[in-house]
Amino acid sequence: MKLLPTTIEGVSIVETNLFSDHRGSSARLFCERELAGVIGGRKIVQINYSRTASPGTVRGMHYQNPPCAEMKLIRCIKGRVWDVAIDLRAGSPTFLKWHAEELTPQNAR
Repeated sequence: MKLLPTTIEGVSIVETNLFSDHRGSSARLFCERELAGVIGGRKIVQINYSRTASPGTVRGMHYQNPPCAEMKLIRCIKGRVWDVAIDLRAGSPTFLKWHAEELTPQNAR
C-alpha cells in the first residue's frame, strides 16, 4: 500500500498494490501496520458496504461532529466513484478547500 498526501491535511489517498495473474487478482484492502500513518491512535470499529444501482447517483456528504466523528476509507470495487472531500473545519488553513479523486478497481485507490 502507498499513502499519497493531498492538499488537505488529514485526507490521504491509499493506493493498493494489485497482484494479477491468469487466475485473476488479489489485493490487501486493509493493513493496520501499513495504514498506521492515516489511522494514528484510532481503531477501525466498523466497515460498511454500499451499492449504487443507477449510474450518476449522488450519495451526499457525510459529516459528524466530535465526539461522534468517523474516519472514512472509501473503496470502489466495481464501476467508478468520484469521491470528494471538503474541509469544513473552521480555522483550518484549507477551510472550504476540496479534493476529488476518481476511484476505480483499475487504479486501486
